This record gives sequence, structure tokens and C-alpha cells, in this order.
Amino acid sequence: MTTVTLTRNLAWSALVALLLPLTAQRAVAKDGLTTTTDPRDIALLPQQNECRNLLNLSGLWDFQADSLDVGEAQGWQNGLTQSQPIAVPGSWNEQITGLRGYLGTVWYETSVTTPLSWQGQRVYLRVGSALYYAKVYLNGQLVGSHEGGSTPFAIELTSALQYGQDNRISIQIENNLAITRVPTGMLTPVGRQYPNASYDFFPFGGLQRDVVLYTIPAQASIRDLTIVPSFEGTTGQLALTVDCQGQAATQARITVSGTGKKTVTTKAKVSDGQATASVKLPDVSLWSPESPYLYNVKVELLAGNKVCDVYTTRTGVRTIGVSGGQILLNGQPILLRGFGKHEDFPIFGRGKALPVTVKDFELLKWCGANSFRTSHYPYDESVYEIADRLGILIIDETPAVGLIFYDGVENVATRRKVCDRMLEEMIRRDKNHPSVIAWSVANEPSPKTIGGTNYTGLEQEGEGEENRVAREFLGGLLDRARQLDPSRMATFAGMSGAPFTWMERCDIICINRYYGWYSQTGDMPSALRYLAGDLDKLWQMYQRPVVMTEFGADTEAGHHSEYREMFSEEFQADFIKSYLDVANTKDFVAGMMIWNFADFHTAQAMYRVRAMNLKGVFTIDRRPKMAAYLLHERWTGTNKF
Repeated sequence: MTTVTLTRNLAWSALVALLLPLTAQRAVAKDGLTTTTDPRDIALLPQQNECRNLLNLSGLWDFQADSLDVGEAQGWQNGLTQSQPIAVPGSWNEQITGLRGYLGTVWYETSVTTPLSWQGQRVYLRVGSALYYAKVYLNGQLVGSHEGGSTPFAIELTSALQYGQDNRISIQIENNLAITRVPTGMLTPVGRQYPNASYDFFPFGGLQRDVVLYTIPAQASIRDLTIVPSFEGTTGQLALTVDCQGQAATQARITVSGTGKKTVTTKAKVSDGQATASVKLPDVSLWSPESPYLYNVKVELLAGNKVCDVYTTRTGVRTIGVSGGQILLNGQPILLRGFGKHEDFPIFGRGKALPVTVKDFELLKWCGANSFRTSHYPYDESVYEIADRLGILIIDETPAVGLIFYDGVENVATRRKVCDRMLEEMIRRDKNHPSVIAWSVANEPSPKTIGGTNYTGLEQEGEGEENRVAREFLGGLLDRARQLDPSRMATFAGMSGAPFTWMERCDIICINRYYGWYSQTGDMPSALRYLAGDLDKLWQMYQRPVVMTEFGADTEAGHHSEYREMFSEEFQADFIKSYLDVANTKDFVAGMMIWNFADFHTAQAMYRVRAMNLKGVFTIDRRPKMAAYLLHERWTGTNKF
């Protein structure tokens, strides 16, 4: 078998642009500020080398809540006077007593002495995650702002820094919920849950990932690097595009090496700020879950014979595509066995926690899993690095959870612009990871007809105009993903009950189903009939691979039942086994991803015991339930589900 070219229909992008004019991005901004940062500035993870500098500012910062929203008017950007310590990375909701459900304005502050040796270079501040809307001040002066806390943003500070002296960095963050934000808030009727996030995970706020200062050369520098792998026979190829800043560079020198492999070096001319090259790799070692071989790639910018800038990274040679009902990795069919996940752990909240990340990958491997979806937002960059090294496949997802299309043209257009930006930030950041095989542009976009006491889980058509807008919105995001990266699959996770026609432009059909839990509750024979019916209908409609990106049952660890009643460990294990058994009867089912890997926090609601979603096969502190042992026995002993 050979990898097929994924169908492209970029003409739809132009149509969507006409039908959905993109109005102001920040309808909820108090002061009219929009995001001022450039997604191209986060494409490369900062690093320390002979041409670049890196200073990690993570650690203890000063913190002060601003519940009356008076900080700017009172000059808090010039110094906090009643602060307390807080750890960065981390979520304020988990660290500070009394702020568990607080989503308003807060302030973070730290000081850093910028080395005198950094003068003459361009200096940037990179914030790995600031949920949800951040404004950054340097020595009291506003230098930039950013909306969305699941991807980094970078702000140039070169001209505003005081070198050899202390510089105060103040970051104002607010995490208010609003219907025009992504993900949307305030959809659930007031009083049904707290906070009213409308999505089924807790809206943690704060500086969740590393904050760093870094430099790039002023004369000429590498702004972005795109690597597209391929192979033919035993010869691999890396197609590289190097985007440059500055006028000095005339050439890019590219060196590719690997353990036990011949080092290959080539040069490419810089023209109009860009250099392109194709590097051939004889006797190529392909990247796969069984053998996640990584090549070292070094790019040097040259002005004559002088090296102006250097950037190094690692990547793998592999291809991804579809053929009929199969996903093809390196031209061969592969089944995705895995999970949906969340960044959530006690005390850390959504904060970066490397020991937890390493442990999660160990547990994934123990279960026999080879994949996961970054539900429902891009994760910390360390997650992708580990996945590259261990051979774990990733469906990378944007924060577009629970999109709606029935609340007016202006709101829809506002969300579309936010979604476009978040999608670009994710793809620019993650595009060189061999572990990433697909872009998911949304999770569970929802028609107006779903919800309430009449929910059955069965397909509903919704309203005609709503369906038209939804198909244009989602199709436009899919086309945008393909435009930014035509080498991977584009999809979204479809909600149970949503119109099947919304998925018409997906490369693979991803669906979330909870027959037997949220509908047909406890009635597994009926649930499995409905499940099989949905799978068959989707295959008949699209003739494309189907991946179940969510299915599962809440389970209180330690609760057992002779009759496999709901919430017992026996019910969860039987539920998962039954779904996997159905999938094994359908040749076109190419992936089964259980919801969820581990229990996670939610808003408080009468249907959420301990304010937790308990569908994890592991507890939130990573203790296995019966279902984890079922998967270990099943997935480590078979090539099917």
C-alpha cells in the first residue's frame, strides 16, 4: 500500500471568508485591546546555543488578586504592594486559598536583571500559557497582550529593557467566561453549575507553563523552520523551509545526522527572507511507534563564511495518510489505541509538571496504548518531545470546545477569528513533531436542538441556517489547517447527536459516543445497537476511517457491584470492553480512544461527584481502576482493539 494524498478543497476557504466576515476579535475586552503578538514568533522553542541565550523565569513570583478590577487605575503595573508568593508554572485556583472558583483579574510580578552581554541582540519574553487574556507590562509600560491560554506568545522587549539592571515584569491575567470566547462560557443555565464554564473541565487560570527570556541575533536570525518528511524505498527526504529575519544572511547551511548514520550537509540560498532545501537520507530509518528514530537537524544562517544564527531540533521521517477505511503510517495500516487526556493534577492544576508527564507516558505504554488526543487544547511542549522520543501518536486539538452557530452573525464571526488564530498558533508550534499525525480543529460543536430532557444521543438536524453556518465554519477551519500544513490529516471530534453532514470535509471521521451512559442509560444492549448503527451509517456516507475519540463511563474507584451497575468499576470495564468488541467487527474503525485516561476536575454540578469527571481508567493521582487492567491485558496481547 502507498500513502494517498489527502483531498484538498481550498476554494472553500475563500467562500467562507465571504460568508463569515471576521469582525473585531475582542468583543469582551474592557479597553478594546486585541491580541498584539505574532504567531510566527512562537514557531521555534527558545534554546541556548552559541548564538542564542535563554533565561527561565519560572519559580516563585508575586501574586495579587484584583477582584474589583482596579489594578491598572491604581498603578499595580508599577509594583504590587499587597502580594503573596505563587509558583509559576501552576494554576492560582489550586494554590491560593479562597480562589478555587475565582476567574477574575489577577496580577503576577517578578524582577529580572538582564545581562549586559545581551546588548546588541533582540530580546523576547515568551509566556508558555496565560489563561485566558493577558496584558504584559515591562517597568510599568504596556508591551503586549494575548488572548487564549493554551499556546505560547512572545513579545519583543529589546528597546524597553534596562540592561545590567532590574526589570519589573508584570502580567495581568483575567479568566472571565464569555460566550464569544474559545472555549465558550455562560451557555449552561445560571445555577446549574459553578463556575459556569459550559465545558466539562475546570477553567483553571494563571501562568500554567514556563515563562522565559530569550535572545536571537539582531543582524540575521531564523524565525521559523518547517520540516516535511517523506521517503521512497530506502531513501528518506526532509524538505526544509527556513524563514529568516534581517538582511545579512546569504545562505542557510543544513546538517542532518543520526546515530550510526552518515551526516548529510547542504546549503541553500536565502532569497526574500527564505531558504528552501531538500535533504536526501540514504538507508533511512523511519519513525514509528515500534521504532521512534529521530534525526538531528541543525540550521546555520551564514553571512559569507560567518555564522549569524544557529538552531537545532530533532524530527522523524514518516508519512501519514488514508486509504479507504484505513489510516496509513509509512504506507502501512495502523490502529490507534489510546485515550483522551487532560492537563490536570492535584495542586498543579493545569500547570506544567514534568514528573506527572513522564509517569503518564509510562502508564500509556503499560496499557498498550499508542496514541492520545490533546483534549481539549494543545499541551505543554514537553509532552510532544516525549511523544516523539517514545513513538506515541497524537491528534493535536485546538481549544474550540462546544462551538455554537445559532447566536448571531457577529458572535459567530468573533469566535471564528479567535479559532483561526488559535489554530495557526498550534500548527506553527507543533508542525515539526513526528508524533503529531492529525489536527483537530474543534471538539463537539453543538446544534441548538441538543440538550434538555429529550436528549437521546441520536442524530439531529438542527435548523437549516444553523447547519449551513456550521458546515461553512467547520469546513473553513479544516481548510485552514490544510493550508497551514497539507502533510497531516484534518478533522474534528463530532458530538453524539450532531448532524453527520457537519463532518463532510474531514479527512478522518472522529466521533464521541456515550450510548449506555448519557442516553440509553445503563441499557447496554440498546446502546451497542445504536453505536453499531452510527458507525455503519458514517461509513456508508463517507467511506473514510472512523476513529472513536471518546467513549466511557464515570466510575468511583473502589466501588464494586455484582450486577455491573453504573459507577462501579465492573460497569466501566464492561462498558469499555463492549465498545471495543463492536469496533473489532468494523474494518473501517481505525481508532478507539477511551474517555478518559485519568479522572479530572470539573465545575461543581449535581451530576459531578466531588466536582470531578470520573471516567478515567486511572484516578487523578494515577491509581489504576479495573478498566486499566482490562486494557493492559487486551492491548498488550493483540494488534486489534
